[in-house]
Amino acid sequence: MSVRKRRSYDAKFKKNAVLLCEEQGRTVAGVAESLGIPKDLLYRWCRELTAQKEIAFPGRGKEALTEEQREIKGLRKRLQDAEMERDILKKAFLDSSS
Repeated sequence: MSVRKRRSYDAKFKKNAVLLCEEQGRTVAGVAESLGIPKDLLYRWCRELTAQKEIAFPGRGKEALTEEQREIKGLRKRLQDAEMERDILKKAFLDSSS
């Protein structure tokens, strides 16, 4: 039984591969074949780079977020923590006053 190891590619490789596709006279299938990657994967990279621009390919399961989206996510986390702390203190106060 052979186990296929999943290959990973860094953001620079992905961006360069997409740029090769955009050169005159080059096809996605041709570029994919020359790089030794599936053409469907290269098509997906092209879509991601077109849609997300500079935040494309954040790496290893990280979300592709803009700076504003990261800030909002951080603020939501801080709010959740503050609400949890408030609820704990509220419960402690109610238990001690009874």
